[in-house]
Amino acid sequence: MDVNSRHIATDIAECAFFIVLMVAATYIQIPFPLVPLTFQTVVSVLAGLMLGAKKGIISMAVYCFMGLVGLPVFTAGGGIVYVLKPSFGYILGFIISAGVAGVIAGKANLPLWRYVVAGLAAFLADYAVGIPYCMIAAKFLNVENLTGLLVTGNLVYMPKDAVLSVLAAFLAKTVLPVVRKDKNIKIKTGNAELK
Repeated sequence: MDVNSRHIATDIAECAFFIVLMVAATYIQIPFPLVPLTFQTVVSVLAGLMLGAKKGIISMAVYCFMGLVGLPVFTAGGGIVYVLKPSFGYILGFIISAGVAGVIAGKANLPLWRYVVAGLAAFLADYAVGIPYCMIAAKFLNVENLTGLLVTGNLVYMPKDAVLSVLAAFLAKTVLPVVRKDKNIKIKTGNAELK
């Protein structure tokens, strides 16, 4: 297998890992005071931090596409009608979130504060898409108490997701240098085998 093929195979495997992680996160809810702990937003942030913008966007876009074509990867199943659900904006937001995290974090070894900024900006990007979509969809569906929905269905989750996004930044800062070092060793070994 040549170096380019190895790169492509590695990229596919990395994206697939985060797609699987997102599907798993869809079904994990840990009871917690006020709001349950869920992990979808933090997975999209982590995808951008760990994979970079391009692969982060691809992994989250593939997850979104899988749900829209009918695979039961969303919280309430899947299918094209999911676009009418108020929560679908957050699924679109995962794609933007991964892109924002990847763009801000960049590719080089960075100081921790840069990862934290990237994580928080990515989390806010998800909500910047999710909240307006939720409100517009809810109005279209004639939901009466839009203020209540804004608070209980959106804003109350923000502190939890902010904290998890900061933890994702710490994780990325800790793990990325090890992953990149291992990747570079494998690439060098592969090049040596080709000579």
